[in-house]
Amino acid sequence: MPFQNVVKYEEATTELLSEHFAQIIEGIQEDPSRDGLLKTPVRAAKAMQFLTQGYAMDAERILRSAMFAEDYSEMVIVKNIELYSLCEHHLLPFFGKAHVAYIPDGYIVGLSKIPRVIEVFSRRLQVQERLTDQILQSIHNTLNPLGVAVVIEARHMCMMMRGVQKQSSATTTSAFTGAFKAERTRNEFLKLITSDLG
Repeated sequence: MPFQNVVKYEEATTELLSEHFAQIIEGIQEDPSRDGLLKTPVRAAKAMQFLTQGYAMDAERILRSAMFAEDYSEMVIVKNIELYSLCEHHLLPFFGKAHVAYIPDGYIVGLSKIPRVIEVFSRRLQVQERLTDQILQSIHNTLNPLGVAVVIEARHMCMMMRGVQKQSSATTTSAFTGAFKAERTRNEFLKLITSDLG
């Protein structure tokens, strides 16, 4: 599901970032005035604003916009949600999939809002551990469910392109609240996100 671009490229911000990107290009001994790079600073400035648009968004407000009273208390899972973010240590991308579950306690939320919550927090400078926890806490705080579970599997370009350069490495993080602290419930969730129901 494509994410709606809500960025409004303010002229002053774009100009400021463009100047800095031009300086970076000069700093690596390139010529920002050559044909191929002439518009790169502006493109990079707009790309950075798009990739960090989550700072201007409120995950809990998004969830509250589609909360419905419902007498349903079984596990709700949205899995294989694509995510793309920027590592705050090197400003390089990390990308992967998130799996989210909650057990309602009086309220459910529109299913499309779960991927939107992930976008809010992934479109910021991040570390995967914090991203996992922020997704969990926003759902927990808003829906007040019986439990929330979040698992993220991601590949980090800062490990693949530089540093240790391990192209096959992947990182998994998880966070659980409430009913998912119980081994049986947690294992049911983990089994369901790894199974192919098709």
